[in-house]
Amino acid sequence: MGCSGCNTNSDLDRPAMLTTYDWLNDIPDTTNESNIVEIRFKGTRKEFFRNEDGIQLKRDELVVVSCSPGHDVGAVSLTGKLAELQFKRKVKKPERYEWNKIYRKATPSDVVKWEEAKARENKVMIRARQIAGELNLDMKVGDVEFRGDNNKAIFYYIAEDRVDFRDLIKLYAREFAVKIEMKQIGVRQEAGRIGGIGSCGRALCCSTWRTDFTSVTSDAAIKQGLSPNAEKMAGRCGKLKCCLTYELDHYLEVLEEFPHELLTIETNKGFARHFKTDILQKKIWYMYDKSDGGTTFVLDLEDVKKFLNLNKRGQKPSVESFNGEEPKKENMMNVGELDQKFFTKPSDDKKRNNRSRKPQGKRPQENRPIENRGPKV
Repeated sequence: MGCSGCNTNSDLDRPAMLTTYDWLNDIPDTTNESNIVEIRFKGTRKEFFRNEDGIQLKRDELVVVSCSPGHDVGAVSLTGKLAELQFKRKVKKPERYEWNKIYRKATPSDVVKWEEAKARENKVMIRARQIAGELNLDMKVGDVEFRGDNNKAIFYYIAEDRVDFRDLIKLYAREFAVKIEMKQIGVRQEAGRIGGIGSCGRALCCSTWRTDFTSVTSDAAIKQGLSPNAEKMAGRCGKLKCCLTYELDHYLEVLEEFPHELLTIETNKGFARHFKTDILQKKIWYMYDKSDGGTTFVLDLEDVKKFLNLNKRGQKPSVESFNGEEPKKENMMNVGELDQKFFTKPSDDKKRNNRSRKPQGKRPQENRPIENRGPKV
């Protein structure tokens, strides 16, 4: 079951994808304020065009636009002031942007020709992969997109190194009888073009609304207290999930309030080592050594700061004087050590690593007397 704000109606985009809540439904019409129109094509590819003839356009309408060469068919995604603001946000150098115009709304004959072009894409992609394999090229054809006039095809490929595909283009042009354009993409862009369902149960962000793919590092997961396990943090593309950066700024703001060192505190019962942190609730867990009972307790961030200041003065306060609770034993099976990567000094890491690296030699044999086992009488 899905939420009431979601539906599974297929969009006019190519290929069909899941749509989310229509947040533009209540925004007033501003088409008379700007002639810039954002047009959506296959996958998440979007381009901006000029509505020079003042055609009355609505979102999700199919239009015929100019391209070099020929024409293409796409769906209107934004118009008016919103399209102008989106253009300023996405285009870094607007003075160098090459503007094309919108010819007209798509007629039934345009739609029929566009559907014929789309029907060729899957077969052409399979054959294109076979030809690339015959030439022993270290590349993968991820997707093929035909223009609306069925006279040009864009081949999206993935390759780690530079690929010489001059002979490949000649074979493609001879095989498919269209103009060929090769465009290199990454694995994130490939996942966005193919689409799918993420671990959250929703359509992939890269195939629905994301258009820019920023690099995501494991440091973003660690700073949010998440497991650094690559399998859990990886998306459908095999890279770290893009959603790891959505709340990262908030976590970094909260982490500025934490002290730089959360190693150990000294109480009246002995030393307690920090092992877990809840960043958003600003709570920190500590654990006594086994010699002191091995119990754990939790302190608020402000109490930890007071504790550290008292320790610097040589005082050893009791935990009960801060939170009024006795330390209690907790289940340590699901507690990780990932929080210590922020609050541990490098010198302590070296000591811990050197301590764990013990020489692994052969076990000395004990000098035991050899029994004389003779035959039984």
